[in-house]
Amino acid sequence: MKTRFVRLSSLIGLAMVVSVCLVGIVSGQDNKVQPKGRYIVLPPRLRYDLKTPAASLQTWNGSFTFQGTNYPYNMVGTTPSSNSSTTVQVYVIPLKVVITRRRTKTTFDPAHVLSNGKTVTNNTVGSPIFNSSTTYVQGGVNVGTTQYIDAFQRANFWGTVQSNSNYHLLLGGPTVLAEQTLTPSSSVGTLGSPFGHTAGLVDINWFDAQVQSIISRFTQIQPNTFPIFLTYDVYLTQGGGCCIGGYHSSEGSVSNPQAYAHATYVDHPGDFAQDVSALSHEVGEWADDPLVVNIGGNNTPCGALEVGDPEENDANFGGFPYTLNGFTYNLQDLVTLPYFGAPTSTSVNGFLSFQGNSSLFVCSNGA
Repeated sequence: MKTRFVRLSSLIGLAMVVSVCLVGIVSGQDNKVQPKGRYIVLPPRLRYDLKTPAASLQTWNGSFTFQGTNYPYNMVGTTPSSNSSTTVQVYVIPLKVVITRRRTKTTFDPAHVLSNGKTVTNNTVGSPIFNSSTTYVQGGVNVGTTQYIDAFQRANFWGTVQSNSNYHLLLGGPTVLAEQTLTPSSSVGTLGSPFGHTAGLVDINWFDAQVQSIISRFTQIQPNTFPIFLTYDVYLTQGGGCCIGGYHSSEGSVSNPQAYAHATYVDHPGDFAQDVSALSHEVGEWADDPLVVNIGGNNTPCGALEVGDPEENDANFGGFPYTLNGFTYNLQDLVTLPYFGAPTSTSVNGFLSFQGNSSLFVCSNGA
């Protein structure tokens, strides 16, 4: 009996060591496993058995030719040559995440008040993503006083837009809906400090299932609108790996999908996904690859039109500072269509990114 007890104790001890190691890996606290800040696209979850919604997201189709091959794409809004403006209603849904660890609850709430006296939610709503009072001058060219993503899209198609000054892609509102609370179990949610500060870590597949359930609760969310789910100091994990700062996808009817996105807001300067950098990434990618119907539906010589990904590993995670109402926001640079192989005459100054990132090169043949 004594021998059996010692063996069982050894097995329990070994299991505890393995468990601690796994927690360390997920938390980014194991020195051998470094956390990596990134963004992803989730495959759309579409169904044939749903009634097709009447409202559809306003999109347009275009294409470019690279090395003799034509590459079509679908983007939000109307074609830049139409010289018209499109406004898509945005709904922001704050998500309070409660992590329980050893019977202690830790809450990550977008209602948290920041150093400027505003809540995370209010500071997000007041950012250049939605506020239209910032003027954007890219390489000496004024592309407009407007919202950040609209300025990017105007610069993206400046070859056409410079003579069509009424072209815009604007985010309406946004309207903030009732905060929702998520309480992940210990198997899908934990605490960690992947970048030196305490953060919630939540499995993305569990998280996405909750998001889709929440969408169904709000009848005002329809395919012609854009719901954005906002978390505070929460990173998503995938297969135990950290850290995802946001993602976008679509769900619902296969014939009329509902696009949506998640972005986290981190209030630790210099850390991955600080303030609205994750949001700028995801909204930019929604604009240029909105429905991800064929995971990477807008295929090009170098993959899907995920315009934020090529910049996320740059200095400050690709973020550039913009001060608005006394607060400095970090907005991520986004690559333009010429980066993917379109003619350089498409974008402002032939830039491969909104900020004119000179370290980029035109990718080809999947490179």
